Amino acid sequence: MVPENKKIVIVIPAFNAQKTIGVVLSRIPAEFITRTEKIYVINDGSLDGTLAEAESLKNKFSNIVIINKEINEGYARAQKTGFRRALNEGADVIILLHADGQYAPEELPRLTEPLIDGSADVVQGSRMLGGALKGGMPLYKFLANKFLSKLENICYRMDLAEYHSGYMLYSGKALKTIPFEKLSDTFHFDGEMLFVANDLGLRIKEIAIPTHYGGEKSNLKPIKYGFDVLKIMLRYKSGGYNFKK
Repeated sequence: MVPENKKIVIVIPAFNAQKTIGVVLSRIPAEFITRTEKIYVINDGSLDGTLAEAESLKNKFSNIVIINKEINEGYARAQKTGFRRALNEGADVIILLHADGQYAPEELPRLTEPLIDGSADVVQGSRMLGGALKGGMPLYKFLANKFLSKLENICYRMDLAEYHSGYMLYSGKALKTIPFEKLSDTFHFDGEMLFVANDLGLRIKEIAIPTHYGGEKSNLKPIKYGFDVLKIMLRYKSGGYNFKK
């Protein structure tokens, strides 16, 4: 059960998610929905009926707040928009939830618990701890994830199962501490949040989550993503992420 005094906010970047966003919201446990202060749906310049679908969902979920971007600005900028809004409203727990259903909304109460009890500042739902191949992750993605994560562990002097899950949850303290506005606007923003959090002394907890690959369409370009990761590691080694005061 989520204590009443914790202000919880869910941030959902949504790009062409008309067919999935309603399903995602309906899968969040009802008790958790009632204790969530706001659900920010960031319509990121969708070309389908995502905005109209989100508007219609207000009839069922009264705590939905829609932030509409006329032009697609990308996954990371959508997160930053939601995070700024959450911090401005004094959120204690900020949850990033994808609109395509790849990350199980049913897991929210379990993933949020370390932030509620104060045992962690950042929580990552990890597919690699949860049997990614059994959940249908393509073998090439699995091997690429393992390879890149091993390199990243060496680079950042950490020991995480992966850096490439988008199921991320933060305490208000974490988002106030991490200068997330200065991080990249690539799909590797989530990974940057992890190693910067570690460098700034924040506590990170990995929790295994189920993996599901269905008919959702990914906007991620694997080769470009891989090169972005390598560029970020080079930037890190050259002192580009030295945010310690």
